[in-house]
This record gives sequence, structure tokens and C-alpha cells, in this order.
Amino acid sequence: MPIIMDEKYDVTKLRAGDEILFSGTVYTARDAGHKRIVETLAKGEPLPFPLQGSAIYYAGPTPTKKGEIIGSCGPTTSARMDDYTPTLLDNGLKIMIGKGNRSSAVIQSMINNGAVYLIAVGGAGALIKSKITACEDVAYLDLGCEALRKLTVKDLPLLVGIDCKGKSIL
Repeated sequence: MPIIMDEKYDVTKLRAGDEILFSGTVYTARDAGHKRIVETLAKGEPLPFPLQGSAIYYAGPTPTKKGEIIGSCGPTTSARMDDYTPTLLDNGLKIMIGKGNRSSAVIQSMINNGAVYLIAVGGAGALIKSKITACEDVAYLDLGCEALRKLTVKDLPLLVGIDCKGKSIL
């Protein structure tokens, strides 16, 4: 039976391999967005969304067709964010959603900060799209598909890839 959770769920209860149905708010960000977030933090400027307790989905949705909420929205390779991730975790990020392996530095930062890495099924952009009930532009619109977006999702199927103790199924 999958665990029903949202971004406020106590992620320290999750274990590698747990099946999740996630409902709530996630923010999309890929490497270009991560770079800008880290630069913003370094300058001490306000962030485009609160990192504390938030969930970031590593995705760059395809263009939205008329009458749709969002285009296809599959996960991107998480390792591309690894240079920036420890900084985001140190500033309160709790949930990362993507696909693929993570570096040892990211895993150690997850342990230090009590964060988890959830896996979305690669190649399932249409399924994931069907779980998105709202999409709002947040920042960095000049990045096109890599702009930051706030998504509201309902019963998004995920798997705990790495838990906050560093145990991994990858």
C-alpha cells in the first residue's frame, strides 16, 4: 500500500523503496534554475519560492497546448543538479524528485539535512502530466522550459530512491 504524502510529510519516516502517492506543491527546476537559485542565495536576495520544507521536481515541461494545464512533464537526470543541491539542502530543501543516481556529496548532505530523494518514472511524462492539476509560472521565464514553475499534483506515483539516512535502492 503506497504512503500518501505531501510536502509537509515528515520525510524522516520514509525508507528507501517505499512507494509514495504525492499530492501537494512541487516546484520545477533544472540545472539553469538551480544555478540562479544558488547565485540568489549567495547575494542574500529573496528567493522566488521558499526553500524551507519544499519539494523540487527536476523537470522541464514541454510547451503547453491550448486548453491544457501543462505539456509533457517527465523527470530529468538528477545528477545535473548535484553541484547545486547541497546548498539548497542546507537552506531547507527537503524533497527532491527526479531520476538516476546522486553523488556522494548530495547523499551526505541529505543525511545532514534530513532530506529524501524520490524517483519518478523516466519516460512517463504523459502519466505525470495527468497528475498535475495546476501550473503557475514562478521565475526565470527567459529559461523557457527550464523556468521555475509551481505545480499542484494529485497522487503522483513516486518511489523513495534515497532516504534521509542515506540508504539507497539505486
